[in-house]
Amino acid sequence: MSAPAPAPNCFCRDCLADLEALARRCNRCGSPRLVRHRALSALTIAHIDCDAFYATVEKRDNPEVADKPVIIGGGKRGVVSAACYIARTFGVRSAMPMFKALELCPQATVIGPDMAKYVRVGREVRHAMQALTPLVEPLSIDEAFLDLSGTERVHGMIPAKVLARFASEVERTIGITVSVGLSCNKFLAKIASDLDKPRGFAALDQDEAREMLKDRPVGFIFGVGPATQERLAQRGFRIIADLQRADEIELMKQFPTEGRRLWRLARGIDDRRVVADRGAKTISSETTFETDISDFATLERLLWRLSEKVSTRLKNGELAGSTITLKLKTADFRQRTRSQSIAAPTQLASKIFAIAREMLAREIDGTSFRLMGTGVSALRPGSQADDTDMLDRRSAHAERAIDDLRKKFGQAAVIRGIAYDGPEKAE
Repeated sequence: MSAPAPAPNCFCRDCLADLEALARRCNRCGSPRLVRHRALSALTIAHIDCDAFYATVEKRDNPEVADKPVIIGGGKRGVVSAACYIARTFGVRSAMPMFKALELCPQATVIGPDMAKYVRVGREVRHAMQALTPLVEPLSIDEAFLDLSGTERVHGMIPAKVLARFASEVERTIGITVSVGLSCNKFLAKIASDLDKPRGFAALDQDEAREMLKDRPVGFIFGVGPATQERLAQRGFRIIADLQRADEIELMKQFPTEGRRLWRLARGIDDRRVVADRGAKTISSETTFETDISDFATLERLLWRLSEKVSTRLKNGELAGSTITLKLKTADFRQRTRSQSIAAPTQLASKIFAIAREMLAREIDGTSFRLMGTGVSALRPGSQADDTDMLDRRSAHAERAIDDLRKKFGQAAVIRGIAYDGPEKAE
């Protein structure tokens, strides 16, 4: 019996042909897009990230802006929800104030976000991931960890090739691009997915991690925020190399709750498993107003629109929740957050609005607000939504009829009486 062929450590991302380790182009299709790594066949944990997701979806749907800088957001006082890679070359970044983004890139095309559309596209990508492995752990609408351990026999190829084929199929069938990071654990897979963006594919193993990480600031480690960075700096830990030189026991003495985790991650060690049942914790929507608002009637109308958006996302995600949250930000940037739990989960806009409205009424004291949002948490499958109350049942029937009309004729086909086109930006 002949020995099995050695596992490939270089292949073409476009045609999946195995190549010599030093190849510069594919000798079958001529593509320069190659994947190479000495441990390629042994790496099974992936992080997949959709490239500039909101902006890429909008460019897909509007080819006229495909080669132009695009910013997703709106309103002079709003913030950037997403920016395409062209806009990023001008310094535009997510969460940047819109006025600043437009100062940096005045020629940008600004598009208001369409979250319902992004959720639909995100779900298509998620379903494609789940065809690769049942172990898919979503992190957000546009990124997830995957564990492809033990799938080689199912797919007839190593995980690296499965992921390369997946990326090509998403681009061909869904019309967006993704970047793939492949490693032996989640921490390194996430790092790898950022190495070759956009439309990238990078592999990283633990042997390489120590050298790659050593010059990065300690804040590069996930979970190390400004306060922890300051505490680490006070003890002489400013870059990851400082943590790598530390004794594990000594580090645990200095930082009892996180010392061991920091010591291990500094060396690229991460034992966290990919957990498939992790899902969204909150479905929410918020908006920043063009001018500050203190009037209850105006806020009430805006709150209804937000409640409808949250309800739509819950229904699209086949979810329901039993905790309603109201978020307000005052003109001087102070935040108020109020929550209320209900007896049974809901996905109805009318019920979300009713609860949030009660909380809003208690906050009306002459204060002017610049932002308002509402959300639903304590999420469960939508089948557990409780419509048994007579009013809820009537609301459910009415909302489903409206949903059907909007799906058929567009969002503007039915506008409820309380809907409002006031001074706000799309979130």
